[in-house]
Amino acid sequence: MDLRSQELTRYILPMREGGSLPALGEADDGFKYVVKLRGAGHGKKALISEFLGSMIAKAFKFNVPETVLLYLSPLFGITEPDEEVQELLRNSEGLNVGLHFLNGAATFDPAVNEVDPLTGAKILWLDAFLTNVDRTRLNPNMMIWQGDLWLIDHGASFYFHHSGKDPHVAAADPFPYIRNHVFLKYADRLPEADRLMRQAITPRTLSKIVDMIPTEWLSEEGSPLSPEETRETYRTFLLERLKNTAPFVEEAMKLKATARL
Repeated sequence: MDLRSQELTRYILPMREGGSLPALGEADDGFKYVVKLRGAGHGKKALISEFLGSMIAKAFKFNVPETVLLYLSPLFGITEPDEEVQELLRNSEGLNVGLHFLNGAATFDPAVNEVDPLTGAKILWLDAFLTNVDRTRLNPNMMIWQGDLWLIDHGASFYFHHSGKDPHVAAADPFPYIRNHVFLKYADRLPEADRLMRQAITPRTLSKIVDMIPTEWLSEEGSPLSPEETRETYRTFLLERLKNTAPFVEEAMKLKATARL
């Protein structure tokens, strides 16, 4: 899986929606990116969630904006007049994550846009697998671009890493937050989606994606774990969750049966 690294050269504007305070920037390759900054919100953990979620979704052949590592130099954004944004940029020096900007894309509207039930069930499965709490009817985090459906914003995935929960325990989580998912109505197709999704990826692929996490994102002040030990928590979580998908599949089907959709 290819992964490019570029340097941010121009700060265009803050994108103030959402809790991660992303920015629109331009890199030295001439392309624009939605930049997730390490100095915002949940910091480097949000970058890891975004990186892993996007790369895994891509491995499953979903449309996902290209994920690029973006280096932010100490001089970047010094002309920004907003002091709050300047502080955010100062705290984000080093490697950040960027997602290729889908110019002209429209936000997916579940009241207007349709997906076939199996595709909806596959996206539901993906978000339960990643424990992504942020693909709801109010905030679907999907775009329509050039006539196709694109998945964006996986920064709210892997919520176990905020609690310090053992990754083996976290991997068995039935994920009750799936009750809020925009595609819960397709949960009756989950057994088929489960079979197809488990066939579509291997433990080796997941492990290779985990190996691609930049080491500097894995160090955390006050943590008893080394960066490589932290890396292993993500590897353990993903490999164990792939082995045993039944808890979250059954939970989603149960919640769909009792929900008013």
